[in-house]
Amino acid sequence: MNTIIDILIMLSQTLNMIVIVWIIIGLLFAFNIVDPRQPFLYSVYDAINRLLAPLLNPIRRIMPDTGAVDFSPMVLLLGIWIFIRILVGLGPY
Repeated sequence: MNTIIDILIMLSQTLNMIVIVWIIIGLLFAFNIVDPRQPFLYSVYDAINRLLAPLLNPIRRIMPDTGAVDFSPMVLLLGIWIFIRILVGLGPY
C-alpha cells in the first residue's frame, strides 16, 4: 500500500511540475520574451497543452469567465496539492 501511495505522490508532483512549465512557457509567449513561432518551444507548449486539456476543460466549464486571465491552471495546481496532502495523510509519514 505504501508503494502505491508513493507512486501516486510522485506522479502528482510530476504533473505539478508539468503545469508550472506550461504556465511559464505561456507567460514567455504572452510577454513576447520568446517568439511563439519558434518550432521547438511551441511544440513543447502544444504537447503539454494537449496533455493538460482533459484536466483543464472541466475546470474551465465550471469557473466563471474572467476574460483574458485563465485561472484554471491555478485551480488544478490547488487540486493537485490537496490530493498530495491527502495521500501523505494516508501513508505512514
